[in-house]
Order: sequence, then structure tokens, then C-alpha cells
Amino acid sequence: MNKSILTKREKEVFELLVLNKTTKDIASSLNISEKTVRNHISNAMQKLGVKGRAAAVVELLKLNELSL
Repeated sequence: MNKSILTKREKEVFELLVLNKTTKDIASSLNISEKTVRNHISNAMQKLGVKGRAAAVVELLKLNELSL
């Protein structure tokens, strides 16, 4: 099985992000704080070597980690 670059939680955060959910919506859906959501996004961007959420989404789509 192909190992994902992101943790399960980071992936969940981005799956909600592409559905146009806000940080607050994501925090509420996943029962975590907004700060934790931002940390997951930040960690994922670091792993992907990109700056910005949009660039991370593009990269994850290219890597087939996310689908629209």
C-alpha cells in the first residue's frame, strides 16, 4: 500500500478545506481547536514544501492525495 505523505488528520483537514470550509467549520467538524486545524495545515504545507493553502491543495491533487 502506498504510504500517504500526510497524517490521517491532516488529510481530513484538507478534504474539508477543498469543500470550502473555514478553519472554524473544520475545527467544529473534527472536534478540535482552530489552532490545531492551522497547525495541521501548516505541517502539511511544510511537508509538501509549499507556501499557502491553495498551493498545498494543488500539490495534493497532483500527488493523488486529494480529489475534488
